[in-house]
Amino acid sequence: MTGESLQICSPIPGRVVGLSQVPDLVFSGMIVGAGVAVKPNPGATEITAVSPVSGRLIKLFPHAFMVSSGEQIVLVHLGVDTVKMRGEGFTCHAAENEKLNVGDPVTTFSVTQIEKAKHSSLCPVVVLDSTPEDLENLTSEGTQVDMGDLLFEIFDLSSDTSSE
Repeated sequence: MTGESLQICSPIPGRVVGLSQVPDLVFSGMIVGAGVAVKPNPGATEITAVSPVSGRLIKLFPHAFMVSSGEQIVLVHLGVDTVKMRGEGFTCHAAENEKLNVGDPVTTFSVTQIEKAKHSSLCPVVVLDSTPEDLENLTSEGTQVDMGDLLFEIFDLSSDTSSE
């Protein structure tokens, strides 16, 4: 493949889980894009999620955020169905349009409150509008990752021209 590679790093510490295991069709069906999910470590009570790439924070909700890097937009969703919590248990540390580096804090969230509300604490990390074929060097399911560890890479094919 030609083009630049973008490394997508883990926004939280935990165990890598396939998107097929996320209890939401939008993620498990890869409707928004391909990627993986990270399950917080057992016993985690509160976690500060960090930016998985360097780029611009283009959208920030208490329960999710999107960072644009080059042609790619990476979505991090903190738990599943957590929009229903209306910000309860989430504290944002960044602002929309802010320039972020990998590892910069974005949102602290309460794993305890997510689980108490009977929501999944799985955190999907996807590249919008991507397919599984776009991803390279995927970290294997079940692998333990720390914040900042590589989850996968995606190649920026915007400079390629397709021959038809």
